[in-house]
Amino acid sequence: MNVIGIIPARFASSRFPGKMLAEIHGKTMLRRVYEQCLKSKLLNRVIIATDDERIRANCELFSAEVIMTSQDHPSGTDRCYEAFQKINQPYDFIINIQGDEPFIRPEQIDMLISGLKSNTELSTLIKKIDNNEILFGVGNVKVTFNTKNEALYFSRSVIPFLRNFSKDEWLENHDYYEHVGLYAYRADILKLISTLQTSKLEVAESLEQLRWLENGYKIEVLETPYDSFCVETPEDLITAEKLFQQLL
Repeated sequence: MNVIGIIPARFASSRFPGKMLAEIHGKTMLRRVYEQCLKSKLLNRVIIATDDERIRANCELFSAEVIMTSQDHPSGTDRCYEAFQKINQPYDFIINIQGDEPFIRPEQIDMLISGLKSNTELSTLIKKIDNNEILFGVGNVKVTFNTKNEALYFSRSVIPFLRNFSKDEWLENHDYYEHVGLYAYRADILKLISTLQTSKLEVAESLEQLRWLENGYKIEVLETPYDSFCVETPEDLITAEKLFQQLL
């Protein structure tokens, strides 16, 4: 199986402009993500897809392969597809790796790739929730799935609602799962979903994967034991620096 990892990296961010170039212990966040990806045993290639010359210049400092893309993409998926088109080489699957998760584990990437089959359309990771802060946090996306491990729905709200129990008893009486934002697309499916129009559920929840579900595509889910940490604000960057110090 031939698999490429693409890290979409735009400069603009409503909550933290330029965060890809923010430094964590002497290296930009984007570089830390890239170097973690290089440790994957199953990725055949890793590239960074960006719309900004400042990011491209930074990538050159650590010899990363970079593809310039349009500034008009509404999502990382669209940026991944443009980069994939420009590469113009055959790959079975494309892995979309978030550029703002500096602690992504290569084991997570390899776990996702190991679960791919020829009939897989889309795949992503989930993690069991073990505390109420994550369960009720609107920044933490929750997911439900069927007996075939195919996603039924993603939401910023808690799903399902556990009737007949108080909220502080929900985790004791039901298994809840958080979405880990790492995606695998089969090459032909990436092309198809890139042509889809924005959907109502996607707009409501601000979650692009709902567009795929609304249009009948199947998203397989695999459970990971590893936590994920996304840097969305300057405050998150402070936390990331502290977490890195703990890893030294």
